[in-house]
Amino acid sequence: MHVYLDESGTLTERDSKYFTVGSFTVGNPQRIINAFRRWQRTKFPRKIKVQSEVKFNDSHIKDELRLKTLKFLAKQDIRIFCTFLNKKNIPIEFRKKGRVYETGLLYTEIVVSTLELYLPITETEFRVIRDQRSLKGVSPAVFNKTIKTSLLPKLPAKTNLQVQAIDSTTNPLVQVADWVCGALARYHEGKPRGQAFYNVLKGNIIQQKELFSDYWTKIWEKEK
Repeated sequence: MHVYLDESGTLTERDSKYFTVGSFTVGNPQRIINAFRRWQRTKFPRKIKVQSEVKFNDSHIKDELRLKTLKFLAKQDIRIFCTFLNKKNIPIEFRKKGRVYETGLLYTEIVVSTLELYLPITETEFRVIRDQRSLKGVSPAVFNKTIKTSLLPKLPAKTNLQVQAIDSTTNPLVQVADWVCGALARYHEGKPRGQAFYNVLKGNIIQQKELFSDYWTKIWEKEK
């Protein structure tokens, strides 16, 4: 199994209320690569027909074309697993003086929670390919080790678990993950066309989960 993963939003800035991690798996990765590149060459505006990367929020793309592209991707047998969180619910252990501080650790935990949605599996290979990004306070080696430490005990014996960070410009499948994240983020933020985007993808969503939704309620109940 190959899982392609990306995120939308930031964990610290006030540019959005939600942080979304979207991922998908597919039976024939090369078919999706060919389909996405063919769509890019034939449907996207001339300025971005041959770009190495076309993101969901590219300024050259109008919402109507975004919707058509999502419909095209939804037909490619992608199976979506995603998590999201309202940033006001981020636990206190990731905060310092009221501000979100341990973003690397928090991101790692979110990714673990997202990948756990795929379990249980019977495959002997579980390969995670994500967009390359810097993680505050967490090195790539520690990130990968944490993922493996969390998931390996829950996987079949001798499963080959690999975590790889790549430059998204080199991988159309991670770019598709960006499109999935972008569409879901629009929906969670309640932005224009967000509901329409979600409606297109919802048939492909196998599992989705809101993280930390009851965290502060539990804290309050303990203090009563």
